[in-house]
Amino acid sequence: MYAWNILSALSLLVSLTAPTAAQIVYDSIHNKTSLVGTWSSGSKNVVTGLGFAQPANLTFTFPNTTGVSYSFTGDGYYEVARYRFTANATQPSCITGVLNWAHGTYDLLSNGSMVFNPFGDGYQLVQDPCAAESAIIENFNYTELYQSWRIFQDTTDGYKLHLFEFDGSPVAPQFQVSAEPNMLPTQVLRNVTVEFTSQDGFVNTGKKVKRDTSSASHVMGGAVGLSTFLTTLISVISISL
Repeated sequence: MYAWNILSALSLLVSLTAPTAAQIVYDSIHNKTSLVGTWSSGSKNVVTGLGFAQPANLTFTFPNTTGVSYSFTGDGYYEVARYRFTANATQPSCITGVLNWAHGTYDLLSNGSMVFNPFGDGYQLVQDPCAAESAIIENFNYTELYQSWRIFQDTTDGYKLHLFEFDGSPVAPQFQVSAEPNMLPTQVLRNVTVEFTSQDGFVNTGKKVKRDTSSASHVMGGAVGLSTFLTTLISVISISL
């Protein structure tokens, strides 16, 4: 009887102290350092802030390489910058380049997930050298769910952020480039009429906006931007050959 009471007490103690599936555990592995700051993947050429996006005139400054960057404040604001290439299986030479930017507020949920709630003024540039319209600007605003996140310390590059999308797919690992967030103002930065539709489990806000890219005055979204994209594209194709 005495042994049974001890086992019962131990079982009760474990059940009270063990985390449940609905609880997030901020231990040394999960949270090696604060989430606050600016993070960037790969060569760290893509970084949030004024050096990437200019929302007032719907333009971008092209980074030297592709990548992603996330920034977080301590009071619940985020900003994200992405630059990527998408391959075309049927036309290998028709690689599409996409730059997108968004910001808003984020929530850390008790089950360890993270949710991005955009302000509604995000946008993206899609460049396809094989399309009838080689460059299109469109609104880009999705309520994004990240299943989980972790911060580790890399022996070479320092703190490293791992994010996993709603389906468990990993985002490219990002390294902390600044403990202070490098972000544009945490408010709506351009006038835009938004509408909400469901797409792939997310909420999309806004309609496509066609942009006249015939004028060279559209420095990063127009003629010069396309030239930069094509130069990068040629380099990628040359390397692959």
